[in-house]
This record gives sequence, C-alpha cells and structure tokens, in this order.
Amino acid sequence: MRLVWTTDPHLNHAPMPAWERWVEAISRERPDGLVITGDISEADDVTFQLIRLAESLAIPIYFVLGNHDFYQRSIAETRRQVIELCRGMPLLDYLTDRRPIELDDDAFLLGDDGWGDATQGDFDASPVRLNDFRLIDDFRNADPASWQALLVDQGRHSAERLREKIDSLPGSTRHVIVATHVPPFRDACWYQGRTTDDLWAPFFVCGAVGEVLQNASRRRPECRFRVLCGHTHHRGTAQLTENLTVHTGAAEYGVPAVEATLVVSPGASELFDRREAPSE
Repeated sequence: MRLVWTTDPHLNHAPMPAWERWVEAISRERPDGLVITGDISEADDVTFQLIRLAESLAIPIYFVLGNHDFYQRSIAETRRQVIELCRGMPLLDYLTDRRPIELDDDAFLLGDDGWGDATQGDFDASPVRLNDFRLIDDFRNADPASWQALLVDQGRHSAERLREKIDSLPGSTRHVIVATHVPPFRDACWYQGRTTDDLWAPFFVCGAVGEVLQNASRRRPECRFRVLCGHTHHRGTAQLTENLTVHTGAAEYGVPAVEATLVVSPGASELFDRREAPSE
C-alpha cells in the first residue's frame, strides 16, 4: 500500500495554480490513499476543500484537523460539521472519529488531532500567544486565566482517544502509523533544524499524546510506531526509542506540497520523501 503524506497545506492561502500542482503531485505517486496531518484550511473552507479533494483524487483521504481548521468557530462545532460530512462521503476518513484502519494484515493507521497542551516548557513565562486565542471560540469567549486549563484539557482528550485506539489493536499488530497535528515530543518539534525551547513548547508540543505513545511503545516492544505530524512548518525526524519514530513535516503558506510517500508492506513500512519515492 502506498500512502502520500502532506501536512499543513493551508489551502485558503493557495491560489488555484498551486492547488492544481499539489493535486497533480499527489496523483503522480499513484497512491492508495492520502494522509493529511492538519491545518487543511480555516472555517467553512475546511469542508469545501475536503469535498474538492475527494472529488478530484477519488482515493481515501485520511486526515486529522489542526488548530487553524477550528478558526472562526468552536472546536466541538467544527468537529461535528466534519464528522457529519465524512459520514456522507465514504472517501473521507476523519481519524479522530475513527477506529484504527487496517492497512495490511499487521499494519494499522490511526490518529487524533492533538493540541499544544501547555504541559511542556514554561507557559507562565512565555510571551507567545497564538492566533488561536482570538480566533477559536473556546478561547475567545473564555477568561484568559483559563486558557492554560483549556489547553491541558484538549491534550488530555486527544491522549485518551488515542490510548483507546491503541489498546484496541489486535495482538498480531506489528506496525502502527499514527497521524496527529502537533508534535508529541519536544524532540520532534523542529524549527530551522533545532528543537523547541521552553517559551514555544507549551503551544507546539502535545505532551499528553507523547506520554501515551511512549507507554504504548514500552508495552508493545514487538510493534513499531511511526508518527506523522506537522504544525511547526519545519522538517525533522526524532528517534525516541528503537520502536518509536516521529516525522515532522514542512510547509509553506501558499505552496502546498507532498511531504513523503509511505510504502506499507507486511511487518514494515518505508518513508520516502518526495524526491525519493519509488515508482510502481
């Protein structure tokens, strides 16, 4: 099975020629599916773009949502809208709302949105304030003193959903691909070749999801976990343990691109960047 992976396309910033080049690049890989690790667009344009992709590519689209996808509405309302859309379009798979998807006899794809959950770094000392706080209803309508608690809750909910999915995997599973938006470890939060500091980590690392993944990799040493994420717009790979690897994808506003092609076979998978992907 061949899966094309792309992250943070921010399609509301992409002019039509850039969108067409991106879709053509995906199609050239002859994929069996497309994985998007969040920040598809913003507000109502998210569902529009998902419909347009499904109609243009005619392959399964496995995705999670990123923080930008919730702009101009609440988190719960956005998820309800996307879930309703996907239940009427079989090619769209919102992984946050799905049980693990079997890719091969011993390989599964699963995922959850994740969130910068304020559990890493120094939230109190950080001057960083993302647009999330003024553009997502959950934060905009709340007392700023409650923002940290709201971030923690979002990370905890993502971690709980992800834990349930991992626990449901059959004992024969040997390979798990996890799609999420926010890097689950500081070691995987890349910016210009370096990892994050204490001031940015609260908003760019989902520590609760990282804890779930570390525990799962310890409990199931026979199983290899490969995590795909984005959010930072900078590329890097972090080898957390022998069986836990996190790939963080790059992105540029206005220029959506293929990040890599993932080739899944029994008991293994290989990740090839867009310049190295093997032909059929």
